[in-house]
Amino acid sequence: MLLSPLNWVVHLFSSLEWGVAVAMLYRYGGLIGRRDVQRFALLMIPHWIGSWFVLGYHISGDRIPLMLDMSELVNLFGSISLLYATISILRRGKPLAPGIMGALFCGLVVSGRPQSWMGNNVFDAILQVSSVVYLAFLVLLLKVRKKDPEVFSALTVGGFWFVLVFISVTIFCMYLATEVRGYPTLSHDDLLHGLAESLLSVSNLMIVLGIHQQTNRVVTRNA
Repeated sequence: MLLSPLNWVVHLFSSLEWGVAVAMLYRYGGLIGRRDVQRFALLMIPHWIGSWFVLGYHISGDRIPLMLDMSELVNLFGSISLLYATISILRRGKPLAPGIMGALFCGLVVSGRPQSWMGNNVFDAILQVSSVVYLAFLVLLLKVRKKDPEVFSALTVGGFWFVLVFISVTIFCMYLATEVRGYPTLSHDDLLHGLAESLLSVSNLMIVLGIHQQTNRVVTRNA
C-alpha cells in the first residue's frame, strides 16, 4: 500500500467525521422538529459512501481505477442530493419549480491525475459536473444560513465551503508531487498527500463542531 500509517489515520478520521456529522445532524433535526433537516442529513450519506470507495482504492495500492470511478459517480449523486436537500429547506415543503437549479460552468485541470477505468474524458466530465453542482449547493447554503439560521451554524456552513480550500490545495499538491518532486501521482508523495487530506479532515471537523454548537443551544434552551 502507498499510504503510511499516519496518512491512513488522517483518511480514516476524515471519513469517520463525515459519518458522525450525519448522525449528529439527523439528531439535531429531530430536536428542532425539522424533517427537512433530517432529510439533509440522510442525503449526506452518498458522500460518505464515496469516501469509502476512495479508501478501497488506496487499499488496492491505487491499482483498481474502478474504485476511484465509483467514488466520483457516488459523489456526483451526493452533490445532487445535497443541492436538492438545500433547495427543499429553502422551499420548506413547497413543490420545486422546474429549472430551479441553474447551470454553472467550470473546469479543473489536474496534472498527474490517477488512471481512470472509464477513460479520462468521462472521468473529467463527471468531476466537472460534480464540482458545478457542489458550487450551486454552496451558494444556496449561504441563502439558507441567511434566511433560516436555526438550521446551520456559521461554522457548519464554513466547513462545507472549506472543501474548496481542500480541492485547491490538493490540485496544487498534485502539481508539486508530479511536476516538481517527480512522483507518478500524489498518492506516491506521502507528505503532500497527507497534507492535502488533512484539510478535508479540518473541513469535516468544522461541520461537526458547528452542528454540536447548534445542538447545545437547543438543549440549553429547552432545559
